[in-house]
Amino acid sequence: MTAHTTSATGPGTSRWLKRLTVPGAPAPQPARARIVCLPHAGGGASAYQGWARHLPPAVELLAVQYPGRQDRLAEPCSETMEESAGAAAAALAALPVLPTVVFGHSMGALVAYETTLRLGRHAPHAAPVHLFVSGTAAPHRDREELPALDDASLVAYTRRQGGAEPEVYEIPELRELLLPSLRADFRLLTDYVPVKEPARTGVPVTAFGGDRDTGCPPEELASWGELTTAEFTSRVFPGGHFYLQGQEERLTALVAGALGAGVGAVGVGGVSRPAP
Repeated sequence: MTAHTTSATGPGTSRWLKRLTVPGAPAPQPARARIVCLPHAGGGASAYQGWARHLPPAVELLAVQYPGRQDRLAEPCSETMEESAGAAAAALAALPVLPTVVFGHSMGALVAYETTLRLGRHAPHAAPVHLFVSGTAAPHRDREELPALDDASLVAYTRRQGGAEPEVYEIPELRELLLPSLRADFRLLTDYVPVKEPARTGVPVTAFGGDRDTGCPPEELASWGELTTAEFTSRVFPGGHFYLQGQEERLTALVAGALGAGVGAVGVGGVSRPAP
């Protein structure tokens, strides 16, 4: 079975948040906890559809849906961190209060960090209990050189990253649909300039990465420890930038474990810093 998306519950959330569920499964129980996932550049909410079948019924799985793709294809793309993180934070703040963890991969990790900061400042009732960042160094570090925004550079960069289906860019119709959102996301990243003294969150942070990710070598994950006043941990998985493909069961167990006892998932205690 594969997961499908539905609008999240709560006022004003249908556009920015999608609830991922498994077709044919019993009606969802009242949620006791929540996981919120943010996709990579060019990605959409469905990137996390494989997570739904690995979570206990009491855990609600939401994914941020950026504009300009999938069911928001007709909308103008967001090109600034302020718009993306601000809108995601507002949507989460409008939901019923539940213990929540946030997970973001690559660009999604940076948006997740900025979203967490905004929730802590303006909607502390909705602040997550744990932030998971994946596949990128912290924003105050110089990141890998980003591609130019022309079609050829964007496609070549995406192929080097090893996404699930780089061949889609060979199909003219799909290329025309996908490139505007990819370009907008990389414009966001280009304009998101690292700062020397970024804000620190009071939320515990765990950084994940692949041991063969040339864009974010494992040693770069430690940079996230400088952005929290709480506990920092990290874990390295086998694989490249998209190491998380095929790791859904392990990742969901670790992420859901940060929600604590009572949700039917194992704890996060196995996460640790890489050996020096």
